Amino acid sequence: MSENFKFEFDTETSILYKHYYGLISVEDITSSWEQAINNKLIPHNVKGFILDFRKSGFDFEVGRYIEISNFYRKYIHVFGGLKIALITIDPKDLVIPVLFKAKQEGYESRPFSTTEAAKEWVLS
Repeated sequence: MSENFKFEFDTETSILYKHYYGLISVEDITSSWEQAINNKLIPHNVKGFILDFRKSGFDFEVGRYIEISNFYRKYIHVFGGLKIALITIDPKDLVIPVLFKAKQEGYESRPFSTTEAAKEWVLS
């Protein structure tokens, strides 16, 4: 797997964390999820996802967020009915999660600036 992301499953909360590092493209996001899905890295009992972008930055034009939203809809059998929390602290990177939230369909997403707030929301 790529060095710009890492999966971590918390067995206590059943939350799957995905940490991103460095500059992230749309293809990095979608291909890393495809690898996880194809290699069955997403536990069947997952309650939600926390995507941590605090040590990374988005390296794509804002308008391409729709491709990510379309990807999640394509894999609604994986993400459907679950919450996806996106953590970012850089104001310029906050635009993507906000736009992504506006296009959600079949899953729920929300931007956060702390892991604690994201975790509380995913488990609520």
